[in-house]
Amino acid sequence: MRDDLMVQQQVKSKWQHMVGVICLNQTYRKQVKQVLPELFKRYPNPIKFIRGRVKTQERILKPLGMWKVRVKRLRGMSVDFLSWNGKEASDLYGIGKYGSDSYKIFYKNEIPANVQDKELRRYIKNL
Repeated sequence: MRDDLMVQQQVKSKWQHMVGVICLNQTYRKQVKQVLPELFKRYPNPIKFIRGRVKTQERILKPLGMWKVRVKRLRGMSVDFLSWNGKEASDLYGIGKYGSDSYKIFYKNEIPANVQDKELRRYIKNL
């Protein structure tokens, strides 16, 4: 993955975007960029992720820390994603303000009020 792009600019689907959002929670972009290629190669979509082995998912996510919590959030989000209407990202398990803001920016072409994340603010400023 290119180092000069945000994680959200490097994913291939809305589900992968949400995975990236959860993985970015309380960790650094560089670490996430190292983990996502293996994760997406093994689990390119929510169905494959849900059907995957928890222990394997935990092993892949271990470098990010909080791997048990992340797997739980990713599995919950993936189940929700299968019936999600695509309106509000915060309707998905484990997705908060950052995820909602980034979804609006990258998929709905909206600039949310009061964006708090510095990387998202920098991206908006450079539009």
